[in-house]
Amino acid sequence: MRTSIATVCLSGSLRQKMRAAAAAGFDGIEVFEQDLVVAPETPEHIRDYAAELGLTLDLYQPFRDAEGTEEQLFQDTLRRVEEKFRLMNRLGMDLMLIPSNAGTATVDDDAVVASQLARMADLAADYGIRLAYEALAWGRFVNDFEHSWRLVEAADRENLGVCLDTFHILSRQWSTETVPDIPGDKVFFVQLADAPLMSLDVLSWSRHFRVFPGEGGFDLVDFMIKLLAGGYSGPLSLEIFNDSFRQTRVHRTAVDALRSLIWLQDRTARTLEASTGTTTNVSRATARIGELTRLPGAVVPQGITWAEVRGQETEQVEMLLSHLGFNHRGRHTSKPVQLWEHGDARVVINEEPRAQDAPSMASLGFEVQHDAAAAAHASALMVPEVPRVTREGEQPFPAYLAPDGTEIFFCPPQSAGGDRWLTEFSWPDHLDVAARRRPDPETDHDLPLITGIDHVNLAQPKHHYPESVLFYRAALGLTVQPSQDVPGPTGLVSSQVVRNESGSVRLPLNVAPDLGSEPEVEHIAFACTDVVRLARRAQASGLRFLPIPHNYYEDLRARFDLPDAKIEELSSLNLLYDRDDRGEFLHFYTQTVGSLFFEVVQRLDGYGGYGAPNAPVRMASQYTHSLLSR
Repeated sequence: MRTSIATVCLSGSLRQKMRAAAAAGFDGIEVFEQDLVVAPETPEHIRDYAAELGLTLDLYQPFRDAEGTEEQLFQDTLRRVEEKFRLMNRLGMDLMLIPSNAGTATVDDDAVVASQLARMADLAADYGIRLAYEALAWGRFVNDFEHSWRLVEAADRENLGVCLDTFHILSRQWSTETVPDIPGDKVFFVQLADAPLMSLDVLSWSRHFRVFPGEGGFDLVDFMIKLLAGGYSGPLSLEIFNDSFRQTRVHRTAVDALRSLIWLQDRTARTLEASTGTTTNVSRATARIGELTRLPGAVVPQGITWAEVRGQETEQVEMLLSHLGFNHRGRHTSKPVQLWEHGDARVVINEEPRAQDAPSMASLGFEVQHDAAAAAHASALMVPEVPRVTREGEQPFPAYLAPDGTEIFFCPPQSAGGDRWLTEFSWPDHLDVAARRRPDPETDHDLPLITGIDHVNLAQPKHHYPESVLFYRAALGLTVQPSQDVPGPTGLVSSQVVRNESGSVRLPLNVAPDLGSEPEVEHIAFACTDVVRLARRAQASGLRFLPIPHNYYEDLRARFDLPDAKIEELSSLNLLYDRDDRGEFLHFYTQTVGSLFFEVVQRLDGYGGYGAPNAPVRMASQYTHSLLSR
């Protein structure tokens, strides 16, 4: 289906917005009135520039405070709107958005409103213009799409239809069951918007927190199915009011916007294909699958092959890994990279000369069944590829750049030769063949205590957080979990987990407070079979744990009915504890090096969380430690 975007979604001048929309691949744009008013170019120049870029001018919007007024005021409305019709003729546009009156409406009479809409439509017809009437969620007398459709029906003008905006419909939780009942040729325009689920007045919610499809909590796939069933064949357009989007780089935002529409169309098509229902709506929508843009298909990661740390001063990171029982498995034959390993947990340390001194997260390697298919899917979503020099004999990995700057590598499974890259590291001479093999559970009694990477916390720049959510959802096929806020010493940290179904890939995405003066920290959490035993070993080797205050353990005694001996054991090792309805969680943290620290976790009996109640304790301790180290 054709794609469009409202210029209000993007930063910059009108020409910059148009250029970015065209470069991203949009078919058309909605011209937001304010963008035109402040533009130095004439309407004719904008029209010609759009033609030069290959963009259609799909909708002029908004014409506010139109209907539901006393006659004297409506006469002035007709004067105003006729001036806009002349302007639209100069732009070469034929569709105007009329939102329901939220400011000057004083007449709550459907007959009057329908009559006024008809009179505006008659005037518009003289200029060859169509009107799309939209029910604002905060409209004074008209605030739901069914009501707007009844008024359009009553007005009964060929050039008068409705505009359906998903925010105005879904934010009010209006039922969408009647969307297919509106004839497709009377739905003149559709505006798509997602949003995080919030308890907020709809006007503030709309003006500041809309996001692109796939970045919030609305069920836009269900809406799309009903839209297709009704016969709508116009463009899918985005109207997003978001403070961050209007400050970020225009070309990046435009690409993110189109990516969301591609993902939404593909997800809609796949949902229809998987549907076993025989409802009329599904049948009608399924017949139109061919009109939707498709993707090659996401290849969901099955595990984390490695986590990479980059920095020039990594000695402290190496020390932490050594204390945790990791073995140094060698240096790469052609790159300034070393490999550390404990069980199936692998940490790559990159010491490239151009890296910043302090260690930080650099990349994640994901095990996928088909790396080439995963790469094709990411490329189709316009995810930037990471250039990587691969010498002859070295294992190639497709690599892509996540919005937060993390490099994402697609690795084939071990059964398909996915571990061939390990041979690119030279083994220390003191390790013989027996030391390099994997332990055999039947003969080895001292198996590795760390079994793999449990999860990786990634810090997200606030302005690109929605983009990251869509990236991990669309490009990697991960499922987005409900977000939660965690109180810290410098404010609330928002956290949202993306993961695969089995939980073998878990990525909490964290957004720090706007004015936080401390650097954003990230961490790698290792899965462990006996965290108490590992903690004792690490303590004996000299590991400096993140200190946990005694008050925490007193509170722990109050929250959980744990034996005193257990509390003492936890306290002596700086271990933290949590419990959910399935099981228990034991974990500890190392101190922070640069912007990175490690965590070791043990999940008992199916515990599914991340120790969220303990996160404020961790952040407060890190904050205190950073103050003392200055």
